[in-house]
Amino acid sequence: MRQAVNAPARGFKVGRLGWTLVSLLALVLLWELAAVIAQSRYLPGPLAVTEAMVREAQTGELWKNIWATLFRVAFSFVFAMFIGSAIGLALGRHPMADRFFDAWLIFFLNLPALVIIVLCYIWFGLTEVAAILAVSINKIPNVAVTMREGARSLSKDLNEMASIYRFGRWKTLRHVTLPQLAPFFAAAARSGLALVWKIVLVVEAFGRSEGVGHQLNIAFQLFDVQMILAYALAFIIVVQIIEFAILQPLIARASKWRR
Repeated sequence: MRQAVNAPARGFKVGRLGWTLVSLLALVLLWELAAVIAQSRYLPGPLAVTEAMVREAQTGELWKNIWATLFRVAFSFVFAMFIGSAIGLALGRHPMADRFFDAWLIFFLNLPALVIIVLCYIWFGLTEVAAILAVSINKIPNVAVTMREGARSLSKDLNEMASIYRFGRWKTLRHVTLPQLAPFFAAAARSGLALVWKIVLVVEAFGRSEGVGHQLNIAFQLFDVQMILAYALAFIIVVQIIEFAILQPLIARASKWRR
């Protein structure tokens, strides 16, 4: 019976992977066709971009800059998720605080990322602290809003059940509260990763001397589209590896309890 149940799931995964590969192949072919028609240095084909990527990897510049960017992404992501989750849970569980700070959330959600980046660099200098702080401030309100909705949706019936059976604070948190919040945390994490690394590139372009954003800024000044696409594609690949190898397994594990 278990094999019969698991067979459709495996078939779905294989089918989804197949469609993904076909879709990406179609995108590459469309890109190559556009490059052939344009015949311009401002629209290099996939092969030329791949050659530039390999060349940068052989010199070590690609790995050095990707590592610097990943460090900033990881630090900003963890900091924003921790602070944003704490704020969101507090607002979701305390209606009076939510009513008071809701205007703050709206303000920071609508404050342009560029303004925050510039102000952090002016106030704290062109330092790593300013860079990470600028990225985190941009992400914290998004996490807080998502986790606030999760806190609001917590089941009162389950909490009462835990109280009746005397689960205790730690057991209630582990077996009742956290499983209900897992989908909201996963949504905040997935959207957060996509948002954080994009803001990190802007931060690096403005005030850092290494990183993918810095390299993109140099390539922009030289109108080197080939190098721009090479670094962009390389980092997208790295982020996708993180998504499929780390985030998705963690999300699947956290959602096992759901039927």
